[in-house]
Amino acid sequence: MEGWAIALIVIGGFIALVYYIIPFLVIVWAKGVYRTIVQNPKTNCDIDAFVNTERNPVSYVKVVMAHKLQLGSRVPSTDPIPLETHDSSHVPGLLVSRKAGTSTGPSYKNVASMDEVLSSSSKGDKPPIVVATIRMGFGHHRIAYSACSWALKAGHPTIFHDLLSIESPESALIKNTDDLYSKFSRYASEMGGIVEKIWGSMMLSGDADALRVASLTAAHLQPLLTSYPKDTCIITTHQLCALTAAAAGFTNVCNLVVDNFPQWFLTVPKTLNLVQGPVNYQVFMEMGIPQEQLGWAGHWCPADLVTNIPTDCARRIERRQQGKPLRLLIPVGGAGAQRKFIVHFVEALAPLVKQGKVQLFLNAGDHGHMKTAFLQVLDESGLEFDSVTTTQGVYDFQKKLLDGKNEPTKAVTLFNFDEYFPAVATTDILARVADVLSCKPSELAFYCLPKLHIRRVGDHEADSAKRASECGDGTLEAREVPDAMKYVDLFLSQSDFLVEMNQAIIRNNEIGIYSGCKRAVELVVANKTNENFTASEQLLISIV
Repeated sequence: MEGWAIALIVIGGFIALVYYIIPFLVIVWAKGVYRTIVQNPKTNCDIDAFVNTERNPVSYVKVVMAHKLQLGSRVPSTDPIPLETHDSSHVPGLLVSRKAGTSTGPSYKNVASMDEVLSSSSKGDKPPIVVATIRMGFGHHRIAYSACSWALKAGHPTIFHDLLSIESPESALIKNTDDLYSKFSRYASEMGGIVEKIWGSMMLSGDADALRVASLTAAHLQPLLTSYPKDTCIITTHQLCALTAAAAGFTNVCNLVVDNFPQWFLTVPKTLNLVQGPVNYQVFMEMGIPQEQLGWAGHWCPADLVTNIPTDCARRIERRQQGKPLRLLIPVGGAGAQRKFIVHFVEALAPLVKQGKVQLFLNAGDHGHMKTAFLQVLDESGLEFDSVTTTQGVYDFQKKLLDGKNEPTKAVTLFNFDEYFPAVATTDILARVADVLSCKPSELAFYCLPKLHIRRVGDHEADSAKRASECGDGTLEAREVPDAMKYVDLFLSQSDFLVEMNQAIIRNNEIGIYSGCKRAVELVVANKTNENFTASEQLLISIV
């Protein structure tokens, strides 16, 4: 045989090996591994049946490789982690869960075993509610505290259960993921350009395979929940919590779906997936989520904000009609991103502050780098400011401004904290006395006050700004500082703009748009007590 013919055969064989044989063998290997890991550990969460493999076939190599990268050859535990509770030092009446034996020291009040708490609670006519969450940024915790506020308002024993706070190898798995999320959120926001574009597209890639990967991780997290009885009323504000509950076989779980961009990744089988608006509801139905596992509840807002909507909106309308300074509340997200944008925004606002037209409430949260950035820009802009560093100080500040005759001592107030809770709570507390909340279109896009939406962190947030603008209570996203300043100029020059936003909030409240957490509490309790109504009868609301 001629040499060239031999060479062609060799080359052809090599091509066949690389492009056909090796991929075929890899797929066969991945299929075998997938069949093993979906039942190791044992799980009640059948993702393939939920997403329908005919419409959403498994990408075996993608799922297996992602699982291996995240968990490696980790051997799962099946032993429940014993739990205890203590009184929250921040929210009266709220119980906080911990691993048994770790609530030591004078800061932990009324420590009791979980068995004691549940046994005592079962004697009353109000079943206990567990609000399960994970701190990944501020959003999931903020929604969890909103749910807790409605559960406490309704008189239910309420347990705040953060999977990250239960000291264990399982919580360490979650922490590693959270650290990566926060780091890349900051990088994307600071660097912009192609990095931001890549990160944004990743936030839109929550397909059925992403849900499969998350469910495989959640199966390893079951010990974080299995100390609770399986019929416990559970409201989750992170889909990983709901996936963990589904894997463990819990029977009464409401999963509060975040954002306004529908993705498989946000939904969970054997769970009532509650959404905030009609887009998610309709698209999830079209995707094939069973009707009995889907409900449309309304926005996730805290009880104090919702119950005071008429009073707070009336005060804002009066301020605009009297031409008083525009109060802008500018918080930093939990991942600590947006530093560059917010600093330039404060620089641009400085002349209006000096003219007495704008007041700034700057919440640096517990981010030291944002406190430093705020201090620098305020110094360079020649703006005097007051500082508030305690939760009580925030409440005192709010109490003063709830009287419409009062104004802050200085035009700029900087809020910064060493602890995590006040970093989250401050935005909720100040929302009642702010004229406009200036935030990225995250969970705050659904809040019941006028909003100026600034540059997003992740493309999944874009649709939340659209939801707010269509509800009439927020602007479209201002991607650049000059765009944000145009809206500020409109707020100042067109007083009807903010008046109409507040009027829209009042109308929205009358039809229950902001009562999503209230409905979640009602529904999870109704399921526990076997009240006879359907999810659609309880949850669907009319939107104008």
